[in-house]
Amino acid sequence: MGIRIAYGESGIDLELDRDSDATVLKSPQPVALAEPRDAILRALREPIAAAPLAQTAGELVRRRDEAGGLPVRVGIVVNDITRATPNEVILPVLVDELLRGGIDPESITIFNATGTHRDNTPEELETMLGEEIARRFPVVQNDCTNDDAYADLGTTPAGNRVRVLTRFLEQDIRIATGFIEPHFFAGYSGGGKAVVPGLAHLDTILFNHSPGHMDHVDATWGKTTGNPLWEDLAAAADLVGPLFLLNVTMNSDKEITGVFAGDRASAHAEGCREVARHAIVTVDAPADIVVTSNSGYPLDQNFYQAVKGMSAAARVVTEGGQIIIAAECRDGIPAHGLFATLLNGASSAEALLETLHRPEYRVRDAWQAHIFALIRSKARVTLVSRGLSVDDLPAGLCEQNRDLTSAVRAAVARVRSEGREPTVFVLPDGPLTIPTLAGSTPG
Repeated sequence: MGIRIAYGESGIDLELDRDSDATVLKSPQPVALAEPRDAILRALREPIAAAPLAQTAGELVRRRDEAGGLPVRVGIVVNDITRATPNEVILPVLVDELLRGGIDPESITIFNATGTHRDNTPEELETMLGEEIARRFPVVQNDCTNDDAYADLGTTPAGNRVRVLTRFLEQDIRIATGFIEPHFFAGYSGGGKAVVPGLAHLDTILFNHSPGHMDHVDATWGKTTGNPLWEDLAAAADLVGPLFLLNVTMNSDKEITGVFAGDRASAHAEGCREVARHAIVTVDAPADIVVTSNSGYPLDQNFYQAVKGMSAAARVVTEGGQIIIAAECRDGIPAHGLFATLLNGASSAEALLETLHRPEYRVRDAWQAHIFALIRSKARVTLVSRGLSVDDLPAGLCEQNRDLTSAVRAAVARVRSEGREPTVFVLPDGPLTIPTLAGSTPG
């Protein structure tokens, strides 16, 4: 029984023995749009709960010209290199529509929503944005520790002091792009996440990604209403002010399946409902072994991001079971940031959780370590990767195997040695599928 698993840019094969009781959990794939550029243009001209973008731009340009003011400035937020947003399709259509509305191309700036991630290199920016866009427009990347670069917008109901990149707030038209998919603690990606955490100060991000939010049962896949982390993000985005959204949905082949543009909250909510229709897969009981991926490149480029695939698997693994994740990790753990330091300083999941609940560990990347520790407290984790060696991760936190098939066979043999026949789930697309136990809600 051969199963193709998303891994890197090419995928890898898992060969299961015929007597293995394995169930493949794969979301029904929506059909790709035949003409995605036409769909994007239509969405910009017929947006959800908002005026057409070119009309909004044209009216603002006209008023500015009559007043003899400066040109209308436009800020376009994009995801960083860790996300597979099809910018090469989205951005040219978006820019053309802005120009049709009278926007001066010299007044358009791209904002790279790196959040707490590292800056992307010029080569990566060309890969992300397309060569023409990357070279035509200035790109501002989020440096979340530069105190002087942020403006204070107020406080959310939860008490989060919201500080967002001043240069973005200075733009007359603010546009957030991206794609909507299930997210392991925010419910769904897209929407206001482009701005907070994407363009937010570190302190704002740390509050939102705090242990209290990470521990909350409703801070999970497919849930926004009642999710304290998402609701704080949404409240922070409200403080930013008007934000025109252009989000897409995609299938496992990274083809565009839907376009959702217009008012940030309304367009995002409609997109989330569409993703939920396809992403949720229900099972009757958890499995002893869950094999997953991190949906391939670019999301599986490091171990930090691979926590997302583990989190999807953790929803349907038995207590004390085993998660096996295939992730290329070409970028390592990574070396930048504090995630590797936090992991390597812990001998066990319990020790890591204890550390992360201390006030002095409100630091960058703590949230990913927190989620990993919660997963590891429930199940064993085995990483299959060509990008990391056995010396890169503490053995007490994560086992490693270079070959996916042998890793699964070893896990099966372990359960059989206990006198039981194991059940096995396989999530070929990793976190693009939300596996859900029967009788429970998606979140």
